[in-house]
Amino acid sequence: MILFFLLFIISLPTFFICLSHHKSRSKSIAPPGPSGLPLIGNLHQLARTATPHIYLFKLSKIHGPLMQLKFGSTPVLVVSSAKLAAEVMKTQDLAFCSRPKFRGQQKISYNGIDVAFSPYDSYWREVRKIAVTHLLSQRKVQSFHPIREDEISRMIRAIASLSSSSRPVNLSEIATTLTSNMIFRISFSRRYEYGDREAEIRRLDRLLQEAQALVAAPFVSDYFPGFRWVERVMGLEKRLQKNFQELDSFYQELIDDHLDPMREKQREEDDILDILLNLKRDNTCSIDLTWDHIKALLMDIFIGGTDSSSASINWTMMALMKAPNVMEKVQAQIRDFIGTKGRVDEDDLPNLPYLKAVVNEAFRLYPSIPMLLPRETVERCSLDGYDIQPKTTVFVNAWAVGRDPDYWENPLEFRPERFLEGNLDIKGKHFGVIPFGSGRRICVGMFMGIANVELAVANLLYSFNWELPQGEDVCTDVLPGLASHIKNGLLLVPTKWLI
Repeated sequence: MILFFLLFIISLPTFFICLSHHKSRSKSIAPPGPSGLPLIGNLHQLARTATPHIYLFKLSKIHGPLMQLKFGSTPVLVVSSAKLAAEVMKTQDLAFCSRPKFRGQQKISYNGIDVAFSPYDSYWREVRKIAVTHLLSQRKVQSFHPIREDEISRMIRAIASLSSSSRPVNLSEIATTLTSNMIFRISFSRRYEYGDREAEIRRLDRLLQEAQALVAAPFVSDYFPGFRWVERVMGLEKRLQKNFQELDSFYQELIDDHLDPMREKQREEDDILDILLNLKRDNTCSIDLTWDHIKALLMDIFIGGTDSSSASINWTMMALMKAPNVMEKVQAQIRDFIGTKGRVDEDDLPNLPYLKAVVNEAFRLYPSIPMLLPRETVERCSLDGYDIQPKTTVFVNAWAVGRDPDYWENPLEFRPERFLEGNLDIKGKHFGVIPFGSGRRICVGMFMGIANVELAVANLLYSFNWELPQGEDVCTDVLPGLASHIKNGLLLVPTKWLI
């Protein structure tokens, strides 16, 4: 808060310049929104909350599902309804499909040469084609199912060894280790043991959490380019550089290991890094892959794949703890179908429609990325009768969209049956539930994310009965960051189901 008032005081002389520029656009009809302060706009309001998706959802009840705020002199749109989300991500997708160049995101992504944070241009189309065709296609994701099944079996054994003491387990830590190992083995052919929380996996957890915080952090220079010195004074620039260097060293270590002629491959099929190195060596891409390109793509998979999947597993289990009748029903379906086999395999999932409905309903109410990655308009356009200027930052509040009363009946009720009653899915075609976005900017890791979450939740529910620690209630407070994580972890008491 002090930072934003400091900016206000030292920048006041330029206010009149901005005011005269604003008057030149006075004939435009801008969307409604909360009033802000001169020069800094609404930045001070967002700085006061660790949950901007909830704060903006509440504001939308006052100002409407399309709001305009100001972050400095930058116009910012917030979309909070399914109807307007469809307009942004489908009807006018081309006008809304670029990315703003935010400092934290640009640094972590090697100046936006990845898929997630690259602006919309010919380069982005080519690098996305690499990811979709060679790395994360539905067929490629299916080929990784032995790794998913093996890692989930290891997780179940680890929980079983802890369940004998009748003490709570930290499911948040367990889910992070699970998704880390799935992503690491698929991408880099590495894994870490569940008891190794104090060693390498702890370091990677810390790197991941810091990267998420920095990607989501508001940098002053994003809205006041001449004030990067403020970030140096506040220590934010030092944090960013340190995290980037540590991540870069980690990626370089992985590359060096894969280039080692003495390396013994863990399995016959190439991992994702092998595929990227082969593409670079054979020069078969339309872009000349550099080491930074490869590291940027590894960043997308490491940060995006690990964090969002673990968050979704936890939110699904949390939702079931709040809905014991649903928990009982989905466990009965899984156990009746699987019987005494001892585990749920990926081939079993199509025969478990209520499980899929439970996961979809959790994605609706608790999307792991509640504020989808920001978009930026590439041209002047009109939305819901309002004029939208080029270079406008656009946030689609997926958390609010999933609670849209115009789209959902009783939107706050956790009712998986709604996904059995119609042809609804979570893959970007139905705009009331958009955990992976939609349109040109839909998440390229969607198929992997869904596979990870469904199989993990199925086995957790099949293998154990779950209770809250005695005297405890479900806590839904969240940590700040791009992904939404339960603040103090999800502590649950597992009891092994006797087959």
